[in-house]
Amino acid sequence: MKLNRIVRAMSLVLAALVMVFVFAGCAATDATASADGTAAGGGWSMIIMIVVMIAVFYFFLIRPENKKKKQAEEMRSSLSVGDQITTIGGIVGRIVAVKSETIVFETSEDRVRMEVTKWAISSKGKQTEEEKK
Repeated sequence: MKLNRIVRAMSLVLAALVMVFVFAGCAATDATASADGTAAGGGWSMIIMIVVMIAVFYFFLIRPENKKKKQAEEMRSSLSVGDQITTIGGIVGRIVAVKSETIVFETSEDRVRMEVTKWAISSKGKQTEEEKK
């Protein structure tokens, strides 16, 4: 979790630096404009900086988030009877039935059963040898 925060903070700092360079490039272009009002090649540098900024946002923010969503969806689709799970609310239990959109799981030795939708499952735990028997 700390690594995610560090990566996001670094990507925001990098994006801010790119923005500073873009605005600095715009200012430099305005300063070097010729007497007739045309810029000396400044348009291309601004376009390149904007493309770089979009690429930074994609590779540091959008792409990792899509990977996480895909992994969570794969985990939820691979759930089976007997798996230990944790819901987004923090409830821990063992799956006893899997339906198309919901999952039924037991929360304790008292056989308390709950039914939740698949999107409410945050993580899948590992089975111990005793639970497999």
